[in-house]
Amino acid sequence: MTLLIVIIVLALLFDYINGFHDAANSIATIVATKVLTPFQAVLWAAFFNFMAYWVFGFGVADTVAKTAHTSSIDLVVILAGIIAAIIWNLLTWWKGIPSSSSHTLIGGFAGAAIAHGLSSVSDPEHAGFKIVNWFKAAKEGELLPSGVFIVILFIVLAPLLGMIISYFISLWMMYSSKKNIGPKVLTVVMMIAVTWFLSTVLKFDLSPEKAIFHNQFWYIISEPSNIKWFLVAVIFFSLAIFNLLFSSFSTAKAEKVLKRMQLLSSAAFSLGHGGNDSQKVMGIIAAAVAVYLRMHPHVDMSAGWLDLNVVLPDEEKGIESHMPGWIPLTCYTVIALGTLSGGWKIVKTMGSKITKVTAFEGVVAESAGALTLFTTEHFKIPVSTTHTITGSIIGVGVTKRVSAVRWGVTVKLLWAWILTIPVSAVLAALTYCILKLFL
Repeated sequence: MTLLIVIIVLALLFDYINGFHDAANSIATIVATKVLTPFQAVLWAAFFNFMAYWVFGFGVADTVAKTAHTSSIDLVVILAGIIAAIIWNLLTWWKGIPSSSSHTLIGGFAGAAIAHGLSSVSDPEHAGFKIVNWFKAAKEGELLPSGVFIVILFIVLAPLLGMIISYFISLWMMYSSKKNIGPKVLTVVMMIAVTWFLSTVLKFDLSPEKAIFHNQFWYIISEPSNIKWFLVAVIFFSLAIFNLLFSSFSTAKAEKVLKRMQLLSSAAFSLGHGGNDSQKVMGIIAAAVAVYLRMHPHVDMSAGWLDLNVVLPDEEKGIESHMPGWIPLTCYTVIALGTLSGGWKIVKTMGSKITKVTAFEGVVAESAGALTLFTTEHFKIPVSTTHTITGSIIGVGVTKRVSAVRWGVTVKLLWAWILTIPVSAVLAALTYCILKLFL
């Protein structure tokens, strides 16, 4: 039990480090455009990191928990993975490199598991590299395959998706600045299309009998699975309304409105950051509890002062997931506290070195980043908020001209992204070998 408690404490420490390591993702553009001071910006981001507790489920947590086969690993594997992730996060923060905390954690977990599989597992199904869940085909009702290969694939796809969304939002807004009817017609058509889409994904057939609000309307509004889609609607329709009025604004008026819209876009991105990154720590805690229960099957994890009655979902056995409420609440609180600590070295890289950011670019990049994070969370894919916002900033920079993006800085970031998983994996494997000598 002592080792399990140590893992939980270190996981929460990683969550805190993740907060100040990735704080720049949420606040870099809003600080660069001087909408908020750095102190106001971290307060703003931390608040919405915490508010993500009421918005997102545990899909990403489940994916992280199943990085390796919990039936074949021990607690030392998870401990080594967390230690390696903390080391790499602190090193990249010290150097001012906006690397991915998500991929650090996945790489560390997988690397320690492989070291364990090569040295301590005799079961041919899970020995060696097979101990990692590399790829699992999507079952009926699932949207995408899962596994480490999918996470690796989204090292490329997440920033690319952010860049594409950012690029098209930029074109849409620039087109709307023209004083003719065409852009307005396009915007109205898009509003109708998005309204139809939202009507297909929102849950309206809900009973308010057991709800806090004994009213059908408020129950639908407060339903957790609906909140995310309402946020998507708020982002899109705020952009759409601005675009309908854009051509009538003077430059000064447009800039003033865009700066106010940045408060909304940065809040949405901070929500996505909190929901995406805190779930990874929940996943590590869930995996640690699952391993402990396998090794001590008769222990009642809900007894005593610390409720750890975590259950991982099992589709084949029809077992649904369960997580004590204090775990997600603590994870969201800790990442918010980490964000309050800031991450000023990385702010400089994200807010000015990639491309010059104005209020226009800030709104577009943060909106695109938020939409990307909401999408990947919906598909239960742990992605890098760092990669996502960087791709979004590049996308809006490209619309001005390709040379507006400082590609030298961007290439260095790409190398950091590519190296994060393998370096974290090697660090974790070495850490595992050292820990095994003493534990």
